[in-house]
Amino acid sequence: VQLQASGGGSVQAGGSLRLSCAVSGRTSNLYATGWFRQAPGKERELVAQITSGGGTRYADSVKGRFTISRDNAWNTMYLQMNSLSPEDTAVYYCAGRRMFSSGYMYWGQGTQVTVSS
Repeated sequence: VQLQASGGGSVQAGGSLRLSCAVSGRTSNLYATGWFRQAPGKERELVAQITSGGGTRYADSVKGRFTISRDNAWNTMYLQMNSLSPEDTAVYYCAGRRMFSSGYMYWGQGTQVTVSS
């Protein structure tokens, strides 16, 4: 499975961005795809996840502001980010998790999101 993220950029606080992740390969093997982020000096964290059944999970810090979605064929995954704050500044990565696995093993390149105050 290959993933490629896009859509990052610079925005002022309170603004919105929409990230996209192109997913290709044997998506039938996927249990979930998700968005992670890593800010300078911080560990990478899971921001949002969507499963093969459509279930979603969010980090507490983004609940109510971010929405993860995907198309039915799982060709593309999205992260709609609203009410952005400087604390959301990070490199965002999309990733895939295989069925019956304990973690994410497929990773795309990161896309930078910068929120200015």
